[in-house]
Amino acid sequence: MDNQNVDYKQILTEIIKKQIVILGPQIAVLKARNIQGLKVTDDGEVTEINDSEQAILQKLIDEYVALSGEIVRNAVNSIFEKYPSIQFNK
Repeated sequence: MDNQNVDYKQILTEIIKKQIVILGPQIAVLKARNIQGLKVTDDGEVTEINDSEQAILQKLIDEYVALSGEIVRNAVNSIFEKYPSIQFNK
């Protein structure tokens, strides 16, 4: 597993865990599990990415934005600052 994949797992996990605080664990994890190619534990930990990491990242954020709008975008912006190697269209 390369560092890029590890970074994506970490950022996806952080996003999900932040949404657990905002939305509650059931909704946040359920929304993450709706994304094909993404495997998530009950506590929000990403264990597997079976598709384009960038595409899954975009889909995950889109799922949460559809629920909570700009609140999600503001919440994830601080997470992206910690992962400069990962590009995201804000």
